[in-house]
Amino acid sequence: VQLQASGGGSVQAGGSLRLSCVASVGTFSSYVMGWFRQAPGKEREFVAAISWSNDDTYYAASALGRFTISRDNAKNTVYLQMNTLKPEDTSVYYCAASAPPYSSVRDSSEYDFWGQGTQVTVSS
Repeated sequence: VQLQASGGGSVQAGGSLRLSCVASVGTFSSYVMGWFRQAPGKEREFVAAISWSNDDTYYAASALGRFTISRDNAKNTVYLQMNTLKPEDTSVYYCAASAPPYSSVRDSSEYDFWGQGTQVTVSS
């Protein structure tokens, strides 16, 4: 499985970005997909995740109400729409895939495959 993330960039505080992650896998719809981020000198942290069926979404407290995760199984793609961005959102964002059986979607160790990361920089 290969994951290719894109959509990062530099924006002013209050702006928006949409990240995309395309998976090269034949059974994309069976994976739980997640987004994590890591800022310099900090540990990787959970941002959002979505179940294989699109019925369940999960968010970190810092993302709730501002970020929206979605997926298009026909395109093997997961998205992260980020609105009202803040300087503290500045990080490298990674998409990840978790194969069944599923456990804690907020735990990075539960994910089997990772993308290369895309930089998001929010200036004040």
